[in-house]
Amino acid sequence: MLVAGRLREHRELVKFLVVGGTCFVITAVVNYVLKFTVLTGKPATALVIATIVSTVVSYVLNREWSFRARGGRERHHEAALFFLISAVGVALNPLPLLVSRYVLGLRQPEVGLLVQEAADFAAGMVLGTLLATAFRWWAFRRWVFPERTPAEPPVVPDVDLDEAA
Repeated sequence: MLVAGRLREHRELVKFLVVGGTCFVITAVVNYVLKFTVLTGKPATALVIATIVSTVVSYVLNREWSFRARGGRERHHEAALFFLISAVGVALNPLPLLVSRYVLGLRQPEVGLLVQEAADFAAGMVLGTLLATAFRWWAFRRWVFPERTPAEPPVVPDVDLDEAA
């Protein structure tokens, strides 16, 4: 009961996280397909492309499900803000991977393939995704899908009761 109540209370966050989890899987699959086929020497490029693919999916799912009750912006303005903020997320996502590979040196030949891939996954897929997700959650709620404002009360003209009689 307590868990169900908490989930209902934070339903928007839960939906956002479900969308994020779905997009995480999409990112992982696309990333590894690219990384082990056409982009073997370019892990950051593979991750950026995978992140862009999942961002498009994320917009549709967040707009139509997670933040369906929010907003009020025109669709093109909302989409432009979404993709601008997502671009910042795409830039944030590979930062831990770049640090892992090129600052900490967790790449071949300095380390074995298994260590390199484990570090890539932890840094790029886990830390990068967490960093970008936290930023997107905050920015989407603030700028892309803001709270709906209550409708303005109807304007009632001033009527002098003495004149009306």
